[in-house]
Amino acid sequence: MKPSRISNDERVGRLGLLRTAMDGQGVDALLLGSTENLRYFTGLDWHPSERFCGALVTRDALTYVVPGFERSRVEGLAKVDAEIEAWEEHEDSARLIASLLGSTGQMALDEALPLSQFYRLQHVLGAERLVDGGQLVREQRLCKSAAEIALIQYAMNLTLDVQKSAHAMMQPGIRASDVVAFIDQEHRRLGSDGGSVFCAVSFGATTALPHGGDQERTLSPGDAILVDTGCRVDGYHSDITRTYVLDEPDQQFAQRWAIEREAQQAVFDAASIGATCGSLDDAARNVLARHELGPDYRLPGLPHRAGHGLGLDIHEEPFIVRGNQTRLRQGMCFSNEPMIVFPGQYGIRLEDHIYMTAEGPQWFTRPSHSPTDPFGS
Repeated sequence: MKPSRISNDERVGRLGLLRTAMDGQGVDALLLGSTENLRYFTGLDWHPSERFCGALVTRDALTYVVPGFERSRVEGLAKVDAEIEAWEEHEDSARLIASLLGSTGQMALDEALPLSQFYRLQHVLGAERLVDGGQLVREQRLCKSAAEIALIQYAMNLTLDVQKSAHAMMQPGIRASDVVAFIDQEHRRLGSDGGSVFCAVSFGATTALPHGGDQERTLSPGDAILVDTGCRVDGYHSDITRTYVLDEPDQQFAQRWAIEREAQQAVFDAASIGATCGSLDDAARNVLARHELGPDYRLPGLPHRAGHGLGLDIHEEPFIVRGNQTRLRQGMCFSNEPMIVFPGQYGIRLEDHIYMTAEGPQWFTRPSHSPTDPFGS
């Protein structure tokens, strides 16, 4: 059953926590642009453009700031109820924001605001009144609520079903673009927010490129197959990668696939409450080093971090990367994907996501079963 959307009651609670954090930092307001942060705190989902549309959060009010000709549209969209202030085409949205803030006080800025909007605000308010609001927002979004985890789980289940359907259609001669189109169609059919957010389908040597190649590829007998795709449900992302072959692999591929799975399991096993994010990346690289891969980012080996956080953004904190001293807490969600690249031959990436409970890590989706039976069928 599809879980409920994030309620406005939950968003009002988020705003309350945000205001407490603002008080603690001596910040009088936070300006949210047309970003996922706006959606997180207010529910308003708005495509960014050169025209400012967002919200100003002060210690006692929430005010939407919108283009005048878009006001009626904003009024009809789902969101936390609040006053709306509009600016006309010949006016400067920065001056309207400044008037709402008042002549004194500091305003924190959504870190995803375009630089052009920062410059307009700086011109009106002065640089000394503007501060980085990134940490205020990131700290709150870092740990997901039960409602958020339920939506991510639903999205992951949906994408896993799509991955299984894509696996079933694979046969020599099929084009990667046809698989991509099929995956998008299936994501739509199963009820995602508008189909695939992304989809990389690679065959043979192009699987060694972490984000796939640009040229069309056709599946040949014996090729490695890598499918990395995801969708959104109520704004929350899924992201799953499977690497497999259709026929029994040679011994070398089977051994290398097993090393990838071993590294992925090492990340999961290292994920305890209080462990640093960097230690999970270390765990994956230690496995590879024992098999004489790497070290560090050298190839053959792991050329990128072992994982990334996921929620309203496909890549967000916490990042599972060397040196990250952020400690795992209940509610954190992140990918586990320590890819192994063998240049000119193939790459093997198994990607599943983890969420942290009070008792430790849990899989959103079960890891791949084998190089010829990726879903344990």
